Amino acid sequence: MSIINKPFKYTFKNGTLYIVVANILVYVFLQIFPNLYLHLAMFPPAIIYNHEYWQFFTYMFVHDYSSIQHIFFNMLGLLMFGITVEKAMGTKEFCLLYFLSGIFCGIFSFLVYALSGSILVILCGASGCLYAILLAYAVIFPKSVISIWGILPVPAPLLVGIYAIIEITSQVFGLSGGVAHMTHLAGFLFTWIYFLIRMRINPWKVWKNAYR
Repeated sequence: MSIINKPFKYTFKNGTLYIVVANILVYVFLQIFPNLYLHLAMFPPAIIYNHEYWQFFTYMFVHDYSSIQHIFFNMLGLLMFGITVEKAMGTKEFCLLYFLSGIFCGIFSFLVYALSGSILVILCGASGCLYAILLAYAVIFPKSVISIWGILPVPAPLLVGIYAIIEITSQVFGLSGGVAHMTHLAGFLFTWIYFLIRMRINPWKVWKNAYR
């Protein structure tokens, strides 16, 4: 067994709650010091010209401080799926997936912006991490059914597929401006690769076997 696949000793330390609290504290902090927003969110010119590489990590804790909706729905989703995934994987594995997916989403998005010439954008929020955790949930609990709006039952794998289609369609046709669709898709992509390489689990095979 290589170091890449070596499992952590299982522990559960409520890492999800700590991550949520950290996001809330950063949100409050930026209410007091809004001038630091462009130094903590991912702002490509700051990375390219000022070498503020820490933004690849800090951006995932930063949310639009002018509106509470952004952080509210991200943290709600993280609580809904994160705690369950963390209990199944263990805190160390969960945190490794969460933070690596966030960094990957940040770097991936930066490269997309840089290569497309659209560097005057600001990327912030835990959405990429949340999409990563959603895919992990669907792989760990493939037969789980999620109620959309509390009334429409949708199997977790199907929900992931629906979200993926929405993000791809929105990116291609320029829908929902201001939403980082490529970042969300990067969250799905990284987690898929993470399960294949780190966990030695093929998500597609898991879903196929679950619904034979």
